[in-house]
Amino acid sequence: MSKRLDSLYRSQSAIYKYILYLLSVACIVFFFPRGGQFKYEFQKGKPWQYENLYAPFDFSIRKSQEDIQAERNAIQTEQIPYYRFDTSVSANVFEDYNTLFPEVFQEASLSRRGYDYMLRAGVQILDSIYTTGVASVEEHPLDGEIYLVRNNEARRMPARLVHYSDSLESLVRTMVGRQGLDRYSEDFVSLMARVVRPNVRSDSELTEKEIQNKLANISSTRGNVDEGKLIIAKGEVVESENLKILESLKSEYESELWTASNSYFILAGYTILVALVLMMLLLFLKKYRPEVYRNNVNVTFIFFNILVVVFLTTLVVKYNAGLVYVVPLCILPLILKTFFDARLGLFVHVLTVLILGFVVPNSFEYIFLQIVAGIVTILTISELYKRANLFISVGQITLIYIIGYFAFHIIHEGNLENVVWLNFGFFLLNGMITLFAQPLIYIYEKMFGMVSDVSLLELSDTNSKLLKEMSNRAPGTFNHSLQVANLAEAAANEIGANAMLVRVGALYHDIGKMNDPTFFTENQTTNINPHDDLDPAKSAEIIIRHVIEGIEMARKNNLPDRVIDFIRTHHGTTLVYYFYKKSMEEQPEDTREEDFRYPGPTPFSRETAILMMSDAVEAASKSLVNPTYPMLDAFVDRIIDGQMQAGQFLNADITFKDIEAVKKVLKQRLTNIYHLRVEYPE
Repeated sequence: MSKRLDSLYRSQSAIYKYILYLLSVACIVFFFPRGGQFKYEFQKGKPWQYENLYAPFDFSIRKSQEDIQAERNAIQTEQIPYYRFDTSVSANVFEDYNTLFPEVFQEASLSRRGYDYMLRAGVQILDSIYTTGVASVEEHPLDGEIYLVRNNEARRMPARLVHYSDSLESLVRTMVGRQGLDRYSEDFVSLMARVVRPNVRSDSELTEKEIQNKLANISSTRGNVDEGKLIIAKGEVVESENLKILESLKSEYESELWTASNSYFILAGYTILVALVLMMLLLFLKKYRPEVYRNNVNVTFIFFNILVVVFLTTLVVKYNAGLVYVVPLCILPLILKTFFDARLGLFVHVLTVLILGFVVPNSFEYIFLQIVAGIVTILTISELYKRANLFISVGQITLIYIIGYFAFHIIHEGNLENVVWLNFGFFLLNGMITLFAQPLIYIYEKMFGMVSDVSLLELSDTNSKLLKEMSNRAPGTFNHSLQVANLAEAAANEIGANAMLVRVGALYHDIGKMNDPTFFTENQTTNINPHDDLDPAKSAEIIIRHVIEGIEMARKNNLPDRVIDFIRTHHGTTLVYYFYKKSMEEQPEDTREEDFRYPGPTPFSRETAILMMSDAVEAASKSLVNPTYPMLDAFVDRIIDGQMQAGQFLNADITFKDIEAVKKVLKQRLTNIYHLRVEYPE
């Protein structure tokens, strides 16, 4: 039982990867839209490459969203508005007229006949006005026609027949003139202004109800295709008309395919394909990026980013497939290149685009554009800590999208007409969202404990709190760290390692010496050496302790784990040789080698190996007296060859060629430090 548990414990990293792999496959398949895949690929403007296609069943030709929207817009703009006629208003108007008429026209000043004639003339004017009604200025309908609802009966009529309160004066004057009563026109105008009130009002509720009824009756199809009818012949170009028929068949086919009996088989097919893609990713990591594969945090980070991109894309496609290019897919290779390398970033990007090919419309066009944009991202993004570089790269990515869209449009349409200019806005929005990569990198650093060049640049500032404290408490160690940083950075550049990471690791690798600075020779300003009064084993313990204390101090100050790795490994498992030899001379029987050996681990990357070599060479070079070039040459070879013989680089991904290149750089730098010239033979 204990052996089984022990085996399970040793395999926990592999078990975690298997679980992560299965969960990722399940999540991606869950994100996929429910439906089958049409077995033919086609594009507008390209010939049909398959055999003659006949309708496998009866189906309707579906209208495009653009066609349906055009019909909706036409209904809303062409709808004749409804107005309601209020009969009670006209009755009150006539009562008011009969009441106010004697006040305006005194019966004593007119003959009885004239009085009655004028009274009837006013009634006729009101009858004429209220035959079609009066509308207020605010209710003024548009030119054209209206529906006038009177006694629950709607009558279609020209809008110009309705009278308006702002035009009543001229109307009354005209009608009074026809009655031969011009001399009384002002009186009639005054009287009508007092009694006439609007009785025609817009019925927006009824108008909107009519619009909604018409919208609800819009058909999503136009015509049918009978089973067995030829849809398209081999070699025939896919044009607008047969394109709509093919798209209708595709939609109907995929919905017909997704039935209770078929759905499980379709899901199984999706699962197999997604599993194959993610398996390729794991195999790539295991074979070509073993240091990433061994780190479960890194593997989780990569799978997490793939899941986020797939989720966002499928969400956008379900909402509106036309917005698919708004999703900033190029953030994926950009971020992966920042934390890992360009090759891994591009590989993951291509695999993710292949997965999304199942989801998006026009999959070939989408895959082509996104892969090209990803390649441009990898080629252009460099030194992301320089803000201008990100803006330049995003501009180039956006330009690639625009050029690619133009090219596909020309292929599909054969001209530059009908260009959807809104898509350019989508590409620009995509570029603006891609700029969010900077804060996203910071968020990822906090979430996953990773480190980017931006953070390394901040950590390399010698005015930071921790380095400032070291320069005050252990100035000799601080100067030593600066020298080691310069040597290690030059060596890293020579072999193509991460120079900035090496420099930061070198600056912080000896921070543990701040606790007991005088026990290290570079900080001793007098001839008094505290080790003279200590047992060699105790001295070795103090020296070795600076590694452990450095790790604790780094964690307390929230330094990234990749920087702490340099503190942990810069002495590997080497001996504190001076005190070990002294102990062997003084008390050989009580001397144990493990008491004088650093706890390790040994360097496990090219960067940590470079630091070990640079640190040892720089520290030991202080003991050289009047060095010459041959002396420095032999000195560097002796120290690094000793580390190799001690097996310090067995776990590091560094070759003999790289080590020789590092030696060469260290020799050149030490020669410059000591201002030596090469001795030429006489």
